[in-house]
Amino acid sequence: MGNIEATLKEAMAIDGAIGVALVDYTSGLTLGTLGGAPTMDMQVAAAGNTDVVRAKMRTLEMLGMSDGIEDILITLDSQIHLIRLIRPRRSGEALFLYLSLSKSRANLGLARHQLRRIEAELDL
Repeated sequence: MGNIEATLKEAMAIDGAIGVALVDYTSGLTLGTLGGAPTMDMQVAAAGNTDVVRAKMRTLEMLGMSDGIEDILITLDSQIHLIRLIRPRRSGEALFLYLSLSKSRANLGLARHQLRRIEAELDL
């Protein structure tokens, strides 16, 4: 795999996918999005979830925990939002994949497994 477009397309192939974004959480910059419309503005969702990741990182730091975040799960009435942090491959790299899923169509366990695989294959 490798490039951003291929990564986003593969994530959108996950059953129940509504939209996906690749985000740099230090700058808040969205590196790419796919899907979302008309039910969800992926740029807005990516920016908002940047704040979620930053808040959790600060909380872990305040608690003195050395654990890294694997993923963050947010369940809504009709959607599941998965935030998968990407293991840094270079100094200063701070990225996450954000995937929105239809709760009625998605299999959470399978989606997490597939997103983990996609993250491992990502090469920027």
